[in-house]
This record gives sequence, C-alpha cells and structure tokens, in this order.
Amino acid sequence: MKKVLLLGGTGFVGRHVCEKLARLGWHITVPTRRASQAQHLQHLPRLNVVPANVHDEATLRQLVSGHDAVVNLVAILHGTAAAFERTHVELPTKLARACLANGVKRLVHVSALGAEPTAAETAPSLYLRSKSRGEAVLQTAAHDGLQLTVLRPSVIFGADDQFLNLFARLQRVFPVMPLAGAQARFQPVWVEDVAQAIVHCLQDSATIGQTYETCGPDVCTLQQLVQMAARHGLGRTRPVIPLPMALGRLQAGLMELLPGTPLMSRDNLDSMRIDNVASGRLPGLAALGITPSALGAIVPGYLGQNDRYVTLRGQYRRP
Repeated sequence: MKKVLLLGGTGFVGRHVCEKLARLGWHITVPTRRASQAQHLQHLPRLNVVPANVHDEATLRQLVSGHDAVVNLVAILHGTAAAFERTHVELPTKLARACLANGVKRLVHVSALGAEPTAAETAPSLYLRSKSRGEAVLQTAAHDGLQLTVLRPSVIFGADDQFLNLFARLQRVFPVMPLAGAQARFQPVWVEDVAQAIVHCLQDSATIGQTYETCGPDVCTLQQLVQMAARHGLGRTRPVIPLPMALGRLQAGLMELLPGTPLMSRDNLDSMRIDNVASGRLPGLAALGITPSALGAIVPGYLGQNDRYVTLRGQYRRP
C-alpha cells in the first residue's frame, strides 16, 4: 500500500487530494503546525496528522523517511520578499535534499501558471519570481535523481475558495465594486480537477519529468469573474468600476496596511501584468485524461445561496 507525505494537506487543494487518496487506500501523512487545522481530515482512514514545522530541515528529513512519494502544496499569495523566498524557494530546496537523502525520489510539486525557471528574474512579481526559482531548484535536483512532476494551475475555484467567494462577499456589502486589474485574464480551474491531476501523477510514472499547465476551459477577465460572483452569489450584478493601475496600486497599498490577510496586494497586481492563461506550449489536463470543468457547471452550485447573508469573514447567517 502506497505512503505519501502531503505538505499543505490541510489547505484548500490539500483537503481534496487527501479525500481522493484515502478512497484509493493510500496511507497519508499530513504535517501541520496546528492540529486544529486538520480537524476536517481526521475522519479519513489511514491519514496521520503530525504536528511539525516543515521549514525545519531536520524535521522535514524525518517526515520524508518511509514514504513512497511527496506532494508539495505549500504556497503563499501575500508577504514580504523574505516570506516568498522562504516558502517558495527555501522549502523546495530543503525538500529536495530530504527526498534524495532518504531515497524518496517521487515528488509532485504544485507551482503556478506564469512561473518560468529560465526567466525567473524577469517575472513581474515577487510571487512569480519566487515560484520560478523554486521550480529551478527542483529541476536541478531532478538531474540528481529526483523524479519530479510539476503542475502549474491558474487560479483555483471551488466551494471553499478565497477567490469567487471573496468577491461575492464583498458585493453583498458594497453597492459598487472598484476593481484594479479589471482586464487581467485568467483561466480558472476547478479544485477537483487539480486534485485529480495530482493523484493521476502519483499513479502514472509517465508523468515523471513533465510540467503540466492545469487550467479550465474558460478564459475570463477579472471583471467578468467579479460579475459572475455577483450574479450567482447575489442573484444580481453590481456596477464594476475599473481602476487605472496607479489608483489600483494605491488601493492595494492601503489594503496591505489593514490587519489580517490583505484582500489585494500590490504584488498581486504585479502578477496580473501577464495574463494567467495557458501558454499552449505545455500539456494540460487533457494529457492526464481529465476533461476540465467549466465555471458555469460548478460556480452556481456553491455561490447560489441567495437566501443567506454572507459576512466578510465568510460566516453565514439568516438575514
């Protein structure tokens, strides 16, 4: 029976991967700093939650030992240059060393659409530059025997996402939606399709050495996605006011000063300078035997809750 170490297993995508692997009979180890974050996974058979700091290299080596494969889903969308470097570059570096030291060669790494190891320093944002350098580190380790598969998803949507749900919540509060980067293009992919792609790669040795652009069938502007969130989340649309980039950066800078995770950062806007759509130069979900799900087939099912009021904290209550 296969054993997999799943870094980031308590997160949005990780939960779906855990459920699929559990149904296949895999043994799953999910490290987390706070066990409370894994309560929703405790019911799954053959899943072991381990309190651990995966950024500690000695701890990481102990975690990797005894597994057949590792999946890395750890990522951040906001932070300082140091935080991006620690998460997207230093962790993959430590993980590659831990895998090779333990003879655990199989690694599935989830990167991001727009990452490009050969052009890391020219990427427009800290996020994309760090994602690119992280891929480069792992590609170097592949020359030493690491059996690597890389997935590059576009923005991921699903019932618990912090993307369309966020815009739906905002538009329940604000009568108009000022929006920076309104014409930036995305190719959103359903979380279930991403999870299935990860599982497929773990099972199929033919995916070793490959990089896949995991995207959905729809290409939409950010403005269109915001309007979709309102249409299905509220049953009506709100006026969207596109902001020029200078004003958008000012708005994002002010958001960064607020406590908690910012709704939008200046680095997010920098990432949107390039379209978040498949290049067509790499294989996609179809190469993994997956027909990607359209937004229109999934989004109404989880945003269509017009009889309830959604607070900005994501809590539901009757009006």
